[in-house]
Amino acid sequence: MRPAVIVALVILLADQASKWAVVEALDLRTLGRIEVWPPFLTFQMAWNEGVNFGLLANGAALTRWFLIALALGISAWVWLWIRGPGHSAASRAAAGLLIGGAIGNVIDRLRYGAVADFLNMSVPGIQNPYSFNVADIAIFVGAIGLVLLTGRDKTP
Repeated sequence: MRPAVIVALVILLADQASKWAVVEALDLRTLGRIEVWPPFLTFQMAWNEGVNFGLLANGAALTRWFLIALALGISAWVWLWIRGPGHSAASRAAAGLLIGGAIGNVIDRLRYGAVADFLNMSVPGIQNPYSFNVADIAIFVGAIGLVLLTGRDKTP
């Protein structure tokens, strides 16, 4: 279980440190936008009260607490499942990515009432309207990793 714990802690710390540095120290919450390397990287403040791309973002406190409970429930289930036999270190690391990212976004919902998204990446001629954060990247990569790395030998 060591890979899952280490990766989850590293992601949680990287996520929260990056949010503190950009949202608080650089004061992105007030500035709203900082051109870092346009158009490839811009810090663009977005408060996500829902799930991906703002789905379920109705501003209701019930939705906030539902999403916190859902993230904690999924994290607990993944943790219990990956503890079982037959999982590689790589699949446990993928679980750590997902869990660390989910907990990072839960902390945001508790602290700010919404997830702090600030990374915006575009290419010349195509403007991406969405922002995301380190936790979102970890959740995405972790989920893909779990799909690809947790297959078991199915020979009879």
